[in-house]
Amino acid sequence: MAETCDIAIVGAGIAGASIAAEIAGISSDLGQTARIVLLEAEDAPGYHTTGRSAAFWEESYGGPGVFPLTMASGPWLADNGFLSPRGALNIGRADDRAKVEAFVARFAAVGADIRLLSRAEMEARVPGLRPEWTCAAWEPGCADIDVAGLHQHYLAQCRRLGVTLQTRARVTETNREGAMWRLGWNGGAAGEGAVRAALLVNAAGAWADPVAKLAGARPLGIAPLRRTVVQLRCDPAPPSTLPLTLGINEDFYFKPQGARLWLSPHDETPDVPRDAAPEEWDVATAIARMEQVVDWRIEAVERRWAGLRSFAPDRLPVYGFDPDREGLFWFAGQGGFGIQTAPAAARLAAQLLLSAPRDAMTAPLDAATYAPNRFV
Repeated sequence: MAETCDIAIVGAGIAGASIAAEIAGISSDLGQTARIVLLEAEDAPGYHTTGRSAAFWEESYGGPGVFPLTMASGPWLADNGFLSPRGALNIGRADDRAKVEAFVARFAAVGADIRLLSRAEMEARVPGLRPEWTCAAWEPGCADIDVAGLHQHYLAQCRRLGVTLQTRARVTETNREGAMWRLGWNGGAAGEGAVRAALLVNAAGAWADPVAKLAGARPLGIAPLRRTVVQLRCDPAPPSTLPLTLGINEDFYFKPQGARLWLSPHDETPDVPRDAAPEEWDVATAIARMEQVVDWRIEAVERRWAGLRSFAPDRLPVYGFDPDREGLFWFAGQGGFGIQTAPAAARLAAQLLLSAPRDAMTAPLDAATYAPNRFV
């Protein structure tokens, strides 16, 4: 006998956990009790992209279309203790100056706190910076995000509000039975299971399009792209005040993590939904690019990992009901910015799903910008 609930959410990473918590909270505030089941394919939530993120909150990350979500989420993240000051430096060589200036103008136009730095100001922030790097855009508001803490906050809120978390529940079938969905899964050693729900929320990250196909909906072209990160031991060790340092051509970034350095080649390699692993070529590329930026000596590559960041064709997230498949709600395509936008994105999506009024956080957001029907 399948358990019956009001809402089944596929995926318990930051997307699924945050929207489940917001739906439960809003329904409770409205005097209702939504029965919510959160389905996670792995042994524990956050195994894939959420658990592998080198996340930071950066005003320019994701572009102007994501900027409103970032700015709406920032105060909540700061007030709840999930941000630590970092600063971001987007650097270029002499022939990149026009690009750096255009970058500053583009984001200053939407209200970002961003400005040009001199070479002396760059050197003060990044010791050992090689002389060919002569121009930079400075974002003082950039901050590190406590990703694990934020994810656990939402999972704890889910538990407190009665959301049922089912792990080892990789959905393998969906059927529409009248006004209800029936979702079945095979959990390997955990056995099989099923749930019936009035609404199905697709928060499956890199698996969003396959889940949509299972539900009989048209995939939106949400593509998983692999991102590689390596942890290095360097001499000298990176100072704790080192900003997030990014190439203006989006070909590397690095930031300190304790006494170590986290480095990425800023890769976006098309992949398939899977347990992603780093490629040696990407690790070598990351190191080669960093060695062109600073004169530090790399003593050891201590760790390496990869995650899948999933993007819709226009690189904006997808929030809303499917235009053709009744009872299917999308909360996907959040790229690498899904963590920094989680508070506002999840609240907006929950309000749309429940037809609840907007609040101060979501009032400035244009839901139509992120609606799935924009692809029809």
